[in-house]
Amino acid sequence: MVRQLVPRLEVVRERFEEVEGRVAAAAAAAGRGPAAVQVLVATKYVAAEHLGVLAEAGVRLIGENRAQDLADKHALYGDVFEYHFIGHLQSRKTKLVLPLVTLIHSIDSMSVVQEMQARAANTTDVLLEVNIAGEDTKSGLALADVDAFLNEAASCDKVRFCGLMCMPPLTPDPEDARPHFARTRELADRLSAAWQGTYTFGQLSMGTSADYEVAVHEGATIVRVGSVLF
Repeated sequence: MVRQLVPRLEVVRERFEEVEGRVAAAAAAAGRGPAAVQVLVATKYVAAEHLGVLAEAGVRLIGENRAQDLADKHALYGDVFEYHFIGHLQSRKTKLVLPLVTLIHSIDSMSVVQEMQARAANTTDVLLEVNIAGEDTKSGLALADVDAFLNEAASCDKVRFCGLMCMPPLTPDPEDARPHFARTRELADRLSAAWQGTYTFGQLSMGTSADYEVAVHEGATIVRVGSVLF
């Protein structure tokens, strides 16, 4: 059974404001405005009935890891939140997820791309998930496979790649993640040039509670936080 968190309003509000402040400061240090970075709150461990606390605390963008949890939470809260899907997406769950989200962060399977092409009513924005450190335990495409994957996916015109998502190895020192974030940004720059006119890779979903400030320094446009709030 998944351990559920019970968020407390004042704690979440205070910590969310602190995260937003730190993100704004990191963006400014990188020569960007605070609006350049979205703070996504990962709600995998927050039950649907407790999401109202997040709304009261000022959270507007949430990310879900499981399709059914996404559907349950969307059914309760509707457009109170903007929803992204950030977990591993199974082909058979694609139909459930598509109408509920504005962005899917975790595309690394051609079967999912093909299912999206078959099921989507409109063009769907997605991020390509890359296994930036080549870890056996992590999902995401190997860097050597990225170009071939995009070439095959290009025939699916309802799936629009607009950036990358990565998850570096978890270490005690956030600075250890910096080279991985920088490498992801460099890959995005190369892909933006190579796919100009077809895809853009300006969105970078990288950085979690452990290292989000470093991620912003290195170009993140979306940071995914959870434990730092709860």
